[in-house]
Amino acid sequence: MQYCKKCGAQLEDDAKVCTACGAPVEEPAKANDLGNKVAALNNTADHTGEYDAQDIEQNKMMGILAYLGILVLIPIFAAKESKFARFHANQGLILLICGVIVGVLGCIPIIGTFIIGPIGGLIVFILMIIGIINVANGRAKELPVIGKYTILK
Repeated sequence: MQYCKKCGAQLEDDAKVCTACGAPVEEPAKANDLGNKVAALNNTADHTGEYDAQDIEQNKMMGILAYLGILVLIPIFAAKESKFARFHANQGLILLICGVIVGVLGCIPIIGTFIIGPIGGLIVFILMIIGIINVANGRAKELPVIGKYTILK
């Protein structure tokens, strides 16, 4: 049995409106809602069609290096001519900056040490894995949340 959110009256399981007050009945949250929200978060712009297939194949390693912290400097300087490597170097550079910010904020006593540092570090790590997977699959897909920003042209 469920209850009306407005008046508290007991409702049938399949009720669409409350028989007591006429308020619409909200559907209960589905178990896969979180999974759908996470999937939607990773539904970012895909620019793969803008890049040459040969460029993608030749520069996958440079793209992977772009997501490994300070190693982002290697594709920035060694693969200047590759648009694919440059795309991922931009994503990796933004991720590195976010990682540095999380590290600095993680030094704040209590809140930084126990909340910002661990959670921010986990988010940066997850974004790094997403970026590496995108490169390994030959995709030029933006990272969730931070990928829409451009530093390198």
